[in-house]
Amino acid sequence: MLLLMNILGIFVFLGVAYLFSRDRKNIKWRSVGVILVIQLILAWFFTSFSIGRDAVLAAANGFEWLTSAAFDGIAFALPDWVKPASGTMNFVTSAVLPILVIIPMFDILTYIGVLPWLVKWVGRGLSFLTGQPKFESFFSVEMMFLGTTEVLAVSKLQLQQMDAKRNLTVAMMSMSTVTAAIVGSYVGMMPGQFVLTAIPLNILSAIMMTTILNPTQVAEADDTIAVLDHDETTEDGKVKRQPFFAFLGDSIQGAGLVAVIIVATVIAFVGLASLIDNLLSLTTLSWLSLENIFGVIMFPFAWLLGFNVDDAFRIAQYMGTKLVTNEFVVMGEVSKQVAHRSGMFASAHARAVLTVFVTSFANFGTLGMIIGSYKSLVNREKAELIAANVPLILVSGILVSLMSAAMVGLFSW
Repeated sequence: MLLLMNILGIFVFLGVAYLFSRDRKNIKWRSVGVILVIQLILAWFFTSFSIGRDAVLAAANGFEWLTSAAFDGIAFALPDWVKPASGTMNFVTSAVLPILVIIPMFDILTYIGVLPWLVKWVGRGLSFLTGQPKFESFFSVEMMFLGTTEVLAVSKLQLQQMDAKRNLTVAMMSMSTVTAAIVGSYVGMMPGQFVLTAIPLNILSAIMMTTILNPTQVAEADDTIAVLDHDETTEDGKVKRQPFFAFLGDSIQGAGLVAVIIVATVIAFVGLASLIDNLLSLTTLSWLSLENIFGVIMFPFAWLLGFNVDDAFRIAQYMGTKLVTNEFVVMGEVSKQVAHRSGMFASAHARAVLTVFVTSFANFGTLGMIIGSYKSLVNREKAELIAANVPLILVSGILVSLMSAAMVGLFSW
């Protein structure tokens, strides 16, 4: 019975996406069907075979190796921030400052021609399988380990050249990122098998949900991937390649501007959410909070993931907490129970579903990061379209997490 509910849930989540779609007539259902089949195969592969999990872990380790260089740079200037007495880095250190190194790192890969080559072939391959434009396909792979701010920042030129509607698709997909540097932290708190399974499944879920929520028609001439042009024209009309360190200086300055705007926006969003909770507390109703409100909203969806009513309500509360705060808060609350397989988490289904749902950055803080990033990367028209569609972006992030959790739940009982 619970398995049938889980199966039904997949179709309900697709139905919710259809209800919120901005252009139902142009949804590419063939692409949705293909992605659904690929997801089923991958969920089975990653949950049933160690070789699948090892492949994802190797990719995560590769990205973590790249981001470790950023922490070396931060440690040189701010050693107490990287190794604080509390043992935990603050948000600015862990999520924002690394972009000062990661953005120039990817720009260097573009300058020497490595990234354009990867973009060309990875974008073509995934685009062929999913039927999506080349850049959106490659972006989904980039976002798998780079993190919200980094993946948007390294795509600056493309975002500036694409129209506003395609930018909205990218913003929606950005809700489902993770950062390679903290994948190790996830694995230390939740079952690594399901953490690593969630990462590639979120890629496909993000493509699927944006295909339904925001269908885009891209002409063949526009289905290209922008590459930074490092040539410049001199006064005598000759074209020469921009000197490497001049290019690098521009890249670092751009990364610094992005970092400042992100910090300001996140502080504002989190502060406003706290203000709403403070206002709700004036009612003297101890249960009335944003977390519980979202828990109630999420209850029917948690039930459709294959849980009885009592367990579904508890799972929904964890989901609400994750959306209002972040995934680490939930992981901290349940990690001991999950590790000891006690209570509700004696069930492999509960361990799998909750782990996959929380393994992403989909929360209110990330909304602030996306809006802040766009304000620093694109023109006012595109940035305002992103800000005007915050509810849709949040719905996309929730549906991606639900779909990935439902896929893994099918094979974990």
